[in-house]
Amino acid sequence: MKAKEGVLDSLNGSLTIELTAINQYFLAARQCMAWGFPGVQARFRQVAMDEMKDTEELIDHILYLEGLPNMQRLNTVRIGQTVPELYDAALALEHGAVEHLRQAITHCAQVGDYTTRSMFEGMIRDEEEHVDLFETQIDAIRTVGIERYLAQQLSGD
Repeated sequence: MKAKEGVLDSLNGSLTIELTAINQYFLAARQCMAWGFPGVQARFRQVAMDEMKDTEELIDHILYLEGLPNMQRLNTVRIGQTVPELYDAALALEHGAVEHLRQAITHCAQVGDYTTRSMFEGMIRDEEEHVDLFETQIDAIRTVGIERYLAQQLSGD
């Protein structure tokens, strides 16, 4: 099936964001494990896995539309040196993903590609959950302080 105008660009734009997120969150997870915070590591690892599932769906849909997935392009992978910096970087990435998806949903509606629009609507729900997750962690750090927060992250539970 041939893609409608601009849809492959939107799909590959989302693919770029997801690939960037996978790399950024995978590194953040490994950093947190190295720093001795398995609770934070598990959180970043799970979000990276969520992004991998989105990536797989995007690749399959691009191929279905007879396009070529661009696996070579990444946005800047933001690397933090503290847990709060990792959360801030993750939140910025997720806000960018949500904004891109909003524009992609609008575009798909305009060109009449309701299947891709529906896929993007599912993805935006996931990204908004990630925004909430990272905002909640940042708020928790502000509320209890970084020392208490990190003390709670020494356990992987």
